[in-house]
Amino acid sequence: MNSRGGAHRTRQRPAPVRFVVSVLATLAFPVLARAHLVNSGLGPFYDGVTHLALSPDELLGIVGLALLAGLGGAAFGRMALFTLPLAWLAGGLLGMTGRITVNLPTATGLALIVIGTLVALDRQVPFAIRPVIVGGFGLVEGLQNGAVAATGALPAGGLLGIAATAFVLVALVAAGAVAIGKQPPWTRIVARVAGSWIAAIGLLMTGWALR
Repeated sequence: MNSRGGAHRTRQRPAPVRFVVSVLATLAFPVLARAHLVNSGLGPFYDGVTHLALSPDELLGIVGLALLAGLGGAAFGRMALFTLPLAWLAGGLLGMTGRITVNLPTATGLALIVIGTLVALDRQVPFAIRPVIVGGFGLVEGLQNGAVAATGALPAGGLLGIAATAFVLVALVAAGAVAIGKQPPWTRIVARVAGSWIAAIGLLMTGWALR
């Protein structure tokens, strides 16, 4: 009995590690990327939710920021939880005016490089820089979403759907990352590897956009 019980215990992984592995496994599958806001037929709010679900570049940025914030502690996680959706919504409303445009592939690729590298390095981000990183990513992505919404593809309710989905994702992933911080130090390697993958994808996106 003891031998079987011991074998069972060795096969188990800490819950935070299983959480991050499951997130990475989900993101590893090919996802249909769309540069435009889609029409789900369920209304503007769910059009925004669907858009984000079909945008792996934006999802990777959100997951990377949530990992970075969670590894930095609960306070960083709470800040990101509210800053990212609000910045995304503000950028979307500003983008709808048509006064500001961004090169999304290049901007998003560079953002993924920065976010992924910070996660991989696993260093404490200075307090003054934290809102800049989180808010900057949300603002850039929101600007692009708003610019497309200005064409009539999606009302402002779609931007609310995107912001709400970002809020939920940050809450889930950051909570898992905070839990990792309470486990043995080696468990943080899982999050750091995820960060290196995000940075590598950002590098590929940037290179493709600038080719």
